Amino acid sequence: MIQYELLHICKQSGARLGRLTTPHGVFETPIFMPVGTLATVKTLSPSEIREVSEGLILSNTYHLWQQPGNDIVKKHGGIRGFMNWDGALLTDSGGFQVFSLSKIRDIKEEGVHFKHHKSGAPLFLSPEDAIKIQEDLGADIIMSFDECPPPYETDAYMKDSVERTIRWAKRGKDALTTDQALFGIVQGGLNQDLRKYCAEELIKLDFPGYSIGGLSVGETKKEMYEMTRFLNPIMPQNKPRYLMGVGSPEDLLENVINGIDMFDCVLPTRNARHGTALTTVGKITIKNKKFESDMSPLDPNLSTSISPYTKSYIRHLFKAEESFGQRILSIQNLAYLKHLMKEIRQAIKEDRLLDFKKEFYEKTNYEQVRY
Repeated sequence: MIQYELLHICKQSGARLGRLTTPHGVFETPIFMPVGTLATVKTLSPSEIREVSEGLILSNTYHLWQQPGNDIVKKHGGIRGFMNWDGALLTDSGGFQVFSLSKIRDIKEEGVHFKHHKSGAPLFLSPEDAIKIQEDLGADIIMSFDECPPPYETDAYMKDSVERTIRWAKRGKDALTTDQALFGIVQGGLNQDLRKYCAEELIKLDFPGYSIGGLSVGETKKEMYEMTRFLNPIMPQNKPRYLMGVGSPEDLLENVINGIDMFDCVLPTRNARHGTALTTVGKITIKNKKFESDMSPLDPNLSTSISPYTKSYIRHLFKAEESFGQRILSIQNLAYLKHLMKEIRQAIKEDRLLDFKKEFYEKTNYEQVRY
């Protein structure tokens, strides 16, 4: 099981500083978790993951269920043994795939009928199945099976979806046979009444932590920030809040101010594979010709294992289609987010997070959204 302790609330911003204790590590929050979808953070070794993370990462239930199968992972002693990772782990439930595979699935009360995203073979996943698979995967923190509806669905559809998510959360909680920490997931799209109702009903079930799902799925940043700000006073103070699938630097900062403790996203490694670096001065598109003869380091304000490589060299790797370039930017992007979260935590401790926010936008090219 896990424990969460609220250590401090920033007097300037209201942001939370906490301590999350898991069976495989103790972490200060707010924290960003790199995503290792298939028991690997793309292109990185476990030792590199250790460098660029706090020691807590995420893996994907649906994809590991499909390949290699949760039974194979269980034979290794869970994901930790499977990928040779000695840190802490969180797994999602497969609920997001209900959203992303919307053209090949059918939602019923008993669960979701899928077609395999590659082969088209019929599949079925229930709340109980999702818990059983996650028990086999062996993460410290696991998620309830939910439906992640599109953000602009009708209120009638959204209400049915929220009611189903609450029922599924209870079924999953009843099915749990381990001491893994099961989080409830607050859904409801952009409807504040439904979000409040969903949160309050899940709080009655007394989960050890709560996730906010169904954001960063097509709505505007302004709408996302307004929803997390709305939910902030509703969520329990003494339990961790996890905003799922959010990971741009500006989104991390804004949502920390709105009371979020935990984040994950594929954005830093996906951007890396396409040649975009996240740095202390903002985004850099390394393929641009202006970097062809640039002998400066990628990020002069960070000291990491990739610091010796020049922008010129990294650009060359991308132009030559060498995979080492993707590895370098993956390390950079995750190392930067780790650095950013450390700076945010320090600003919370010093009661100056709004001052930090002002400096952040002045010193970088990350886009500020007013709301």
